[in-house]
Amino acid sequence: SISKDTFLISVMFANNEIGTIQPIEEIGKIASENNIVFHTDAVQAIGKIPIDVKKLHIDLLSMSSHKIYGPKGVGALFVRENIKLDPILNGGGHEKGLRSGTENVPGIVGLGKACELTQERFQKDTEHMERLRNKLIKNILNTVEESYLNGHPEQRLVNNTHFRFKAIEGESLIMGLDEKGIAASTGSACSSKKLQPSHVLLAIGLDPVDAHGSLRLTLGRLNTQKEIDYVLEVLPNVINRLREISPLWKGS
Repeated sequence: SISKDTFLISVMFANNEIGTIQPIEEIGKIASENNIVFHTDAVQAIGKIPIDVKKLHIDLLSMSSHKIYGPKGVGALFVRENIKLDPILNGGGHEKGLRSGTENVPGIVGLGKACELTQERFQKDTEHMERLRNKLIKNILNTVEESYLNGHPEQRLVNNTHFRFKAIEGESLIMGLDEKGIAASTGSACSSKKLQPSHVLLAIGLDPVDAHGSLRLTLGRLNTQKEIDYVLEVLPNVINRLREISPLWKGS
């Protein structure tokens, strides 16, 4: 909750793990009405959700190039005109005095081109990813016993699916899929080497056992219907094989 001392609200636009989209416009309106600076981390949202910083009352917005097929190691920060920032690095006064140091010109140009292409392809790409996402969700929930969707069923990124399966250990599931050429994760890419249950899944009320049995499958513009069909063919078999040896599965 905000207080008289609150000067900044910072909210992730969409969760990078379970894909849930936050009510950014409502939060931005609250911030604006209380004269509080509003920042959103839109790394996951750029290219997946239409973003109008004026309508959403956004003062600061951060994004990353590689999420829209641009070069890695480059990002951007939108700053509303009336917002004054102190530099984090002093020196030559580069980037309007906010970050001194030699600029990564090729990376910046690459990010600009990626933004241009993303805008041109936005409707085509988002509709394509949403179709594949919906097919994955519908078929997995209908064909795999004791399977559940993590995150909001509707207010979620068009490219995100995140499931949990009873009596399944996530790392074993990942290895089983990897053997079949399917890239997946049990959490966010940022924490892929951690064995602890996801703090995101614990925060939405899952117990550690269920959190460990989760699977994250995300999509891009280059994924195909054929690849989705392959996942839907392989995944139930891998889960059934793991459940046969699981002491937690009924009848084991």
